[in-house]
Amino acid sequence: MAKQPHQSSSNPFTGFVTVRGAREHNLKNVDLTIPRDALVVFTGVSGSGKSSLAFGTLYAEAQRRYLESVSPYARRLFHQMAVPEVDAIEGLPPAVALQQQRGTPTTRSSVGSVTTLSNLVRMLYSRAGDYPPGQPIIYAEAFSPNTPEGACPTCHGLGRIYNVTEESMVPDPSLTIRERAIAAWPTAWGGQNQRDILVTLGYDVDTPWKDLPQKDRDWILFTQEQPVVPVYPGYTPAQTRRALQRKEEPNYMGTFTSARRHVFHTFANTNSPQMKKRVMQYMLHTDCPTCHGKRLNPASLSVTFAGYDITELSRLPLQRVFQLLQPYTQPAAATTAAPQDQHPEQQLVKERIAQDLTARLQVLLDLGLGYLSLERSTPTLSPGELQRLRLATQLYSHLFGVVYVLDEPSAGLHPSDTVALLQALENLKKAGNSLFVVEHNLDVIRQADWLVDVGPAAGEKGGEILYSGPPEGLQPITASQTAAYLFETARPMTRTRRTPFGWLKLSGVTRNNLQNLSAEFPLGVFTTVTGVSGSGKSSLVSQVLVELVSETLGQNLPPEAEEETEALESPAPQTTGGRIVVGMELVKRLVRVDQKAIGRTPRSNMATYTGLFDHVRKLFAETPLAKTRRYDAGRFSFNVTKGRCENCQGEGFVMVELLFLPSVYAPCPVCHGARYNAPTLEVTYRDLNIADVLHLTVDAAWEFFDEEPVLRRILTVLRDVGLGYLRLGQPATELSGGEAQRIKLATELQRLSRGNTLYVLDEPTTGLHPSDVDKLMAQLERLVDAGNTVIVVEHTMRVAAASDWVMDIGPGAGEEGGQIVAAGTPEQVVQVPGSKTAPFLGRELER
Repeated sequence: MAKQPHQSSSNPFTGFVTVRGAREHNLKNVDLTIPRDALVVFTGVSGSGKSSLAFGTLYAEAQRRYLESVSPYARRLFHQMAVPEVDAIEGLPPAVALQQQRGTPTTRSSVGSVTTLSNLVRMLYSRAGDYPPGQPIIYAEAFSPNTPEGACPTCHGLGRIYNVTEESMVPDPSLTIRERAIAAWPTAWGGQNQRDILVTLGYDVDTPWKDLPQKDRDWILFTQEQPVVPVYPGYTPAQTRRALQRKEEPNYMGTFTSARRHVFHTFANTNSPQMKKRVMQYMLHTDCPTCHGKRLNPASLSVTFAGYDITELSRLPLQRVFQLLQPYTQPAAATTAAPQDQHPEQQLVKERIAQDLTARLQVLLDLGLGYLSLERSTPTLSPGELQRLRLATQLYSHLFGVVYVLDEPSAGLHPSDTVALLQALENLKKAGNSLFVVEHNLDVIRQADWLVDVGPAAGEKGGEILYSGPPEGLQPITASQTAAYLFETARPMTRTRRTPFGWLKLSGVTRNNLQNLSAEFPLGVFTTVTGVSGSGKSSLVSQVLVELVSETLGQNLPPEAEEETEALESPAPQTTGGRIVVGMELVKRLVRVDQKAIGRTPRSNMATYTGLFDHVRKLFAETPLAKTRRYDAGRFSFNVTKGRCENCQGEGFVMVELLFLPSVYAPCPVCHGARYNAPTLEVTYRDLNIADVLHLTVDAAWEFFDEEPVLRRILTVLRDVGLGYLRLGQPATELSGGEAQRIKLATELQRLSRGNTLYVLDEPTTGLHPSDVDKLMAQLERLVDAGNTVIVVEHTMRVAAASDWVMDIGPGAGEEGGQIVAAGTPEQVVQVPGSKTAPFLGRELER
């Protein structure tokens, strides 16, 4: 147990929070005392137990106590965390948690709605906007496209309408109808049925589509008529004509449906995502002709402020909105800026709302978010951007006496933006709040008033408090993996620069804030793309580069959407502006390793995703008892009826609904959490049943399967990327974005690489302790040594300094970014005066 240092007179604290007997997840009966009204940073390797302590114990208990004081009815409205495993916590104030999470799935959620700025802007237009002569006042809700009063009547507030054309439904007009020229029709029997009906109707199905009369083509594709006619499948057109003349008994009566009618009917009525996706490829999205993509009705769009309608204002960067509102915050300026016929109270309203808006916007600008617009939808934001938006709302709320529990607030932040973040945290602390922060960023850790280092390693080898006290006291703690990096005794990564074997050159790249950009990526080396948040790094690398390369290779990208969003509400697909000029002959395959979840349900886990579980199930199927009972490998899956416990359907737990309290998940009383039925669990391999194996950590499994080379190889790679602490059966829903990304990387690494593969990773060090970053880098270096190319978008200077090539995008964010400021070896980039990255990279190279 770590000793608690005595409170020093130079760092007086107003009080302390005391934790006794914390056992949440891997915490080993931890006792801890930490100060209030201070910046307390929890450090430790990934999976050591930091989040279990900060969120699972301290925040969960603070929330529980607060909810005890709320009516049972109101309690149902909260997302309630499980009651923590802890003996006692004393001195704990109310808490607000700001966790990392992906943007909400609906595109109707935006920067404006998350920060509540949109409500104020709508009020501004309603009460202080410039109306056309004679138009009655419009209430605030009519300035929202999400209300019946505000939505454009043509597109229902979506901003787009969907249509089909002859070109979209008949991609190859040289084909005949029999050769399936009409691609939009169903592929199987349904399409054959429509072709047979056309034969009955007397249409020519054997002449190329382009040679048919336009009148016939239009009727087949667009008619609303649905004639019902006799069908003779398998007959030639001549045989069909004779059968019709003889009034021969048909095989059946068929109903004709035009291609357009089929597409729209399927889109509107199918429950199958695949079917919906199939017909969407024939539909063209165009801006709504009534609102021109602005989503509001004409009356709402006729009201302006400072010369902009509300949609135009919502599309401006927040920095510009702030400058625009500035003159209206002053009484004198407001008078000169306002039309003469405005009432004094309208002037006052304008002044008040403008003051409130600029005060709120100032906080967002301070956090480096001035490049975002109010209309920007939350699914397009990074977890770091979303967390800072929530942080801005808290900063403006002026609460005091609260504990803010933050999860890596520096994630996705360039070192220059971290300075602004630290100032914001300092302001919260000065207002009389406590800050409990889980963090890996050394710049943030150095600013802490108090450090809690959890470890020594991850998973079962973690869960202990190695140190708790002022940062300088961590230096002599040899068991701490944080100390070596914080006090710079850890060795820098190797810095021998490789030479590229070729170049991948892009030109005319236009996307978001990139305008007609040309970029050159070296092949066969490790490249880091840097730049401030919002500079255009992800637009260039994770979007345009990935799309152009996959298009050229004919590879299908996995869908971007993490959740099943309503197809109509998903953002209009962005056309890729740009082309690859040279270099594709040197790229044979593309692998994008992102932080999206490896599965959306607890039934997905690491063992199934990596293919490891297939090998394990085969081993069990080959045991003597399994052979005697004729159990195949499928028997050992908890998703299959024959092997799983039927009481819990293979979930391992049952949910107990407690009306006003959080639902309790209890182990299944039949299988006791094992997920399998009793006969399946009787089969053992080296004294362990299948449930026991799923419960092993990667490290333990690596020792257990020492005689299985295939399993050993997969497990070795998982250990190499720092995931030795995860259980094989850990549900996908319990994995962080960083863990999911490393599982994907490990799955790639175990494939025998053939070289000439392009690997693209977006911020792979998010959620990683510096020691885990070193492990990750070693694996990525292995890929490059095998003749592949690795391109990472990254803010960690330790990674940039170890790269062969650095491309710095900027100089600023949003409109002030989108340019390649510097490109070269780290040593060359450091010399570029206009680069915001150069000073931080220089400091890292000097270490």
